[in-house]
Amino acid sequence: MKRIAMSVAILSVTVWAAAQNYGQGGQQTPPAAGQATQSGQAAPAGQAAPAQVAPGLPAKRPPQAKTQPEFDAWKAADASSRPTPEEQAAAQKSPADTQKIMAAVADRAEKAADDFATKFPESEVRVLLYKPAMRNYHNMNNADKTEAMGRKVLSFDGDDPEALVIVSEVIAERTRESDIDKDQRYDEAMKMAQKATQTVETDTTFNQGTPQEKIDAYKALLKSNAYSVMGTIDFKKNNFAAAQANLQKSIDAYPAEPDPVVVLRLALSLDKQDKYPDALKVANRAVELTQESTQIGTLARRERDRLQQLTGGAPVPAQPVAQPPKN
Repeated sequence: MKRIAMSVAILSVTVWAAAQNYGQGGQQTPPAAGQATQSGQAAPAGQAAPAQVAPGLPAKRPPQAKTQPEFDAWKAADASSRPTPEEQAAAQKSPADTQKIMAAVADRAEKAADDFATKFPESEVRVLLYKPAMRNYHNMNNADKTEAMGRKVLSFDGDDPEALVIVSEVIAERTRESDIDKDQRYDEAMKMAQKATQTVETDTTFNQGTPQEKIDAYKALLKSNAYSVMGTIDFKKNNFAAAQANLQKSIDAYPAEPDPVVVLRLALSLDKQDKYPDALKVANRAVELTQESTQIGTLARRERDRLQQLTGGAPVPAQPVAQPPKN
């Protein structure tokens, strides 16, 4: 369920990117102390064109740098969250080094965010530095660092839907039956995922002019991931009816590209409820979405074969029901 990187690619911009517009809205320097708008509120420094939000919903003001030094420091730190041209060239020249380069970029992004937060401990734009760090570690499957960076983001903005989804996913996938605190962990992750399905409509802000279809796709993908987390937790708690409902919602929320792991878990949820014909249909879909040489592909084919034997009346080999891979 590593589709957050794809959600960022859908937009081709960073959500909450308004800090990049400092000085581009007719103000090259911060406003004088006490400068106010017609409403009597102090004008945010470097405020640009209004951010785009869903019609009928209140706009959430993006975080902004308040001084030129703060903005300059943020801009320098932000550059650290992306690979340099030299690193990109090295990765293309030697794909085997890509993981090492990604790790270096992720570590650099985290350090830059920490250094900025130390220098500007009250800055609104700290969140804009920890989010790329979170994504970088998430793309590397570094669960510990992903959760740590995600919790940093949530400490600044507890309603951020992307961070809510990513942290809840890490918790859901890493919690084991033997964990003493599994119930508390599942409860926390479930609440985060549920909250994300709501805040995705109120707490995502996009650059002015972002095409509506990209906004809709980004929101749909985040919702899909949130329902996937909820379904995963239900499945692990043996609540298979609830798992079925949430996993189906995940697929329905973003039908253009269903997650094979979600599809297989849905088949297993139906299987666990003895709904073998329906489970077989879904298992066949999981097979279609995967290659046989992959772990998820092997598990999908094993589940399909088992269900074919069950629905066809043939003897079933003595083997356990397939379990989806751990992310």
